Amino acid sequence: MRLGLALGYWGRGPNPDHLDLAVLAERLGYDSVWTAEAWGSDAFTPLTWIAAHTSRIRLGTALAQMAARSPTATAMHALTLDHLSGGRMMLGLGLSGPQVVEGWYGRPFPASPLTATREYVDVIRQVLRREGPVALDGRFHQHPYRGRDGTGIGKPLKPITHPLRADLPVLLGAEGPRNIAQTTRIADGWLPLYWSPTRPDVYRASLADLPEGFTIAPMARAKVCDDVAEGLLPVKAMLGFYIGGMGHAARNFHADLMARMGYEDEARRIQELFLAGRRQEAVLAVPDAFADEISLVGPRERIAERLELWRKGPVTDLLVTAPDPHTLRVLAELNG
Repeated sequence: MRLGLALGYWGRGPNPDHLDLAVLAERLGYDSVWTAEAWGSDAFTPLTWIAAHTSRIRLGTALAQMAARSPTATAMHALTLDHLSGGRMMLGLGLSGPQVVEGWYGRPFPASPLTATREYVDVIRQVLRREGPVALDGRFHQHPYRGRDGTGIGKPLKPITHPLRADLPVLLGAEGPRNIAQTTRIADGWLPLYWSPTRPDVYRASLADLPEGFTIAPMARAKVCDDVAEGLLPVKAMLGFYIGGMGHAARNFHADLMARMGYEDEARRIQELFLAGRRQEAVLAVPDAFADEISLVGPRERIAERLELWRKGPVTDLLVTAPDPHTLRVLAELNG
């Protein structure tokens, strides 16, 4: 199981520690470093900055929002950074949910998310292969555009720049069972939001037909500390925000996933509290047990024991979120 460093997206401003952490991770032998975006900083610019200060570590987006760019624009970002980094780029994509897609990006959330995702990946693959002009008469993506509000004179094109790699890895952040199953068919890897090594049945059916070499790279908060309860508080804060605030009360993919993992009543309670403006109560309502099983928190010996559970399953890469230098070093030693 390889280790990766997941830096996420910025808060009010750039995190002054991110570059140093990425450089340290490369020195410690970490395989990859990942950036993200929501409705603030973008994923590609910080990754390019990190690429300029490193030489070996692979570079991934976890996740770049599909609604933020057309698939050809996303492919341009990926192939450009792949050239600049000497072939280290991995493209992780996410569809997000209706509140973010329509509220921030000003686009309609697709009526058929699976079809929209499949078309998006198809276009990116065509750009990277560069076998001919990009052509797709899709439901959500058309190249050339054929909508009634168009001119009708769009021209099929292929990229001027020759991509460095036709097989640049494309990974998807999928949460629903059908979406995960499709991911195993159309992508090179999957980026789970929550992964519990003690609940393999949650994803068993969706992962029944895994192709050889398929990447499964969940993110997990890791923290070497003496007080487990205190170390879990940032995990609970993240869960409270995602489950309570990252979606509508009637359509929240994160809450639905928590429910499928055995915490349905707790997920709905977190939503109720968060949407009522009682955010601190929502965070405290997150069960310690759930926060604990999807993270690696506690003394070194406890983390070493729990790390074995992650190694026994199909996980190929563990992406460590919100780390500190000491935790990064400990995990590198334990995984070495």
